[in-house]
Amino acid sequence: MGKVYIVGAGPGDPELLTLKAYRLIKSADVVLYDRLVNPEILLLAKPECQLIYVGKEEGKHTIEQEKINELLLHYAHTKEVVVRLKGGDPFVFGRGSEEALFLAQHGVEVEVVPGISSATGVPAYAGIPITFRRLSSSFAVITGHEDPKKGSSSVDWESLKGINTLVFLMAVSNRKEIARRLIEVGRDPKEPVAFIERGTTREQRVVITDLYELANDPPEVNPPAVMVVGQVVRLSPYCGQVSATWQAI
Repeated sequence: MGKVYIVGAGPGDPELLTLKAYRLIKSADVVLYDRLVNPEILLLAKPECQLIYVGKEEGKHTIEQEKINELLLHYAHTKEVVVRLKGGDPFVFGRGSEEALFLAQHGVEVEVVPGISSATGVPAYAGIPITFRRLSSSFAVITGHEDPKKGSSSVDWESLKGINTLVFLMAVSNRKEIARRLIEVGRDPKEPVAFIERGTTREQRVVITDLYELANDPPEVNPPAVMVVGQVVRLSPYCGQVSATWQAI
């Protein structure tokens, strides 16, 4: 029986791979990869490596999670080095923990290789520090995939009122309702918001707005994008108020 490595591919730029991820991809017998993995990273695999796309996107699943689990189990029995390659970090909204648990329950040896999460790496590439002395001493990472209008949402919106910086992943389609909900619980309507599209790649694009505009007339944003809410957005060179903000702190 082989070993399965659940590997984080980072937020996009191939040079943000860890050395361990780089080594494992080059030695893998099979790589099962997600939608947000940069295709350039797959070029590192050896010619005889089997590359299997198991990506998901909103409203369209190429393959269900249960089938992915079964594929991992199958290849663990037929290959020596199995790499499950995920964008960002596999344990940050990546269902990597579910896959690791499934494999462990079936007697498969599993090793998790962390990656740079888009929650921290992408804002950094846009010049946004998610913490900053005297400006932000706390941050939270929240899934934006759940509809904020649903009563069954697991997001505790009230608790987000006092957190300095909020980072939403997979939030583009729900961005308007997210802004409305944040204003409802007491966040400043003029609080700045940044969307970083395709962060850390050559196609990176940054959109700056505020909660009020986002709730009423949201700017166009294309996924994948990371959403950052908080005063730290003003420190980004993409924000016109950056000079005044630096002088004030």
